[in-house]
Parts: sequence; structure tokens; C-alpha cells
Amino acid sequence: MAKLVTIFGGSGFVGRYIARRMAKAGWRVRVAVRRPNEALFVRPYGVVGQVEPVFSNVRDDASVRAAIHGADAVVNCVGILSERGKNRFETVQTEGAARIARISAEEGVGRLVHISAIDADETSDSDYSRTKGLGEAAVLEAFPRATILRPSVVFGPEDEFFNRFAQMTRMSPFLPVVGANTRFQPVYVDDVARAAVKGVLGEAGPGVYELGGPEIRTFRHLMETMLRVIRRRRLILNVPFWIAGIMGAVFDAVQAVTLGLFHNGLLTRDQVRNLRRDNVVGEGCRTFADIGIEPVAMEAVLEDYLWPYRPSGQYSEIKQSAEQLRKS
Repeated sequence: MAKLVTIFGGSGFVGRYIARRMAKAGWRVRVAVRRPNEALFVRPYGVVGQVEPVFSNVRDDASVRAAIHGADAVVNCVGILSERGKNRFETVQTEGAARIARISAEEGVGRLVHISAIDADETSDSDYSRTKGLGEAAVLEAFPRATILRPSVVFGPEDEFFNRFAQMTRMSPFLPVVGANTRFQPVYVDDVARAAVKGVLGEAGPGVYELGGPEIRTFRHLMETMLRVIRRRRLILNVPFWIAGIMGAVFDAVQAVTLGLFHNGLLTRDQVRNLRRDNVVGEGCRTFADIGIEPVAMEAVLEDYLWPYRPSGQYSEIKQSAEQLRKS
């Protein structure tokens, strides 16, 4: 019988790419999510019955154990960018990661791959980064042979980075950016999935790998690249950190006062803290090169999924050609 991998958060942005690749590799795939009915789209990744969504909540021992039972390998892709309701950084990224690692060890799982973040740091003043760092420590304590992947900002068709800012250009003549000079090393989502699969197959050994794309760009440069791809002209405004901090505090307060009815998906104080630091691969770290992967440049991918944000959408190329013909 084919081997079984359980992927927590397997219907999410990164998880779905890992699920697809594991299915193509011939594995049975168990996609562990809180809402299985919303993850049915993963089933066609394999033959009938090969990829199945199942219920699991990383805050609950019993459901995590049920999802892991019988698995040969486990991948944890669960993480949040902002807190909402019961989904707190501590409960999801530290306690949840620890629970998955502990139960994986108890169930005799052969390999564990944990998706973290490049800015994970137990001593960080950012709750996001601190809980990521604490989560890594808990994983390694329970499962010392784990493979931990720390990607920089991840881009791809379903991302919440380029898509989010491209959407903003439809409604505003300017583009507000917090930390315009902060450096990023954008990494393609399928490259992260390839690395995770290598971890499952044992082709990427235990330890920590920092994953970044082939180029390091400032936040401003990334926005300029995006604007060029979607063929829009917008004024990029660098929002000073002190102003961004006030904005984040106001949005956080509104979310608290409304008891979560207003979800702060705009800007949080914790995100402002993160944007003060570069998001690039550190010196001396193990990287894609250590597992034989050559990362894809973002310019090779952005055109494929940002075209709907162009003024004429799918007809942009035709209109541009027609204008060139008239000029000639």
C-alpha cells in the first residue's frame, strides 16, 4: 500500500501545493483542516480516494492524533498572520506546533516537516515572530529529527501579498507602504512545496533551512515591479513607522471593541514591528542550494496571475498591440 502523509493546513496557500506534489509522487494524502467541506477542491489532486480532507484542530489533542494515526510522515503548514477569535499566535504557532510534533513522535511518524518563517525568533518583540521561534524550539524538543523550513515572503496565484496590493491599485491613486526600504527575498510557493516534499522523502535532512528567492528587493522595489506587471501608475507613499504604529493600534482597538466583528486585515501593530526588520536569508544558513533546488524568479511568475489587475484585464495585450499599430 502507498505511504500516507498528513498535511496540517493542507488546503491553505502553501499546503495545497505540497498536497498536489505528494499526490503526484504516489503518496496517499490526508489533508487535516478545521473545515473539511471547504477543502474538497484538493481531491482531484490524485486518483479517487488518494487525497482526502479530514477534520482536525491543532488546539485539540484528540483530533490531531486522529489525523496523524497511521501516517508515515507529517507536514505542518498551519500559521496565522493576525489574531482573530480563538486563533491566537500562542495557541496556533507555539502550542499547536508543539502538539503536532509531540503526537507525531508518540505515533511513530518517520518524518516531520514544519513550515515556519524566516524571521522566527524567540526573543523578538513581534508576537508573530516570537511564537514562530518558540514553535520551532518546541518542535525540535519533541521531534529532534524534524526538518524546519523558513521561507521569506511567499508569492504565487493565491498569495496575500502581491494580490492584496494589486487590488488596492483599483481603488486608490496612491499605494501606502510601511517600511519601503525593508528588504525581502520573495520565494515562489511551489519552490517551498518542493523543499517540503524533499523533507518528507528524506532528501532534505533534519535541521533548519532558510528559503529565499534569487533576488533581494526592497518593499518599494517590489511594489514598482508589481505596478509594472499590472501596467498601472500609482504614487508609492512610504508611511513612517510611527504613523503606521498609530494606525495599527487604532485598527486593533476597533477589532477589540467590536468583539471581532471587524477583522483587522489591514494593518496591525505586530505587523509594523515585523516590517522594521529585513526578511532575507541569513549568512551561513542552509538554503535551497543545500537540497538541490534552484528557486524561480518572481518576474517569471507574476505575469501569470496578476494580469486581471491590469486596466483592460485579459484584453490588455490586444489593446497594447493595437496602439502600437496605430502609432506605426
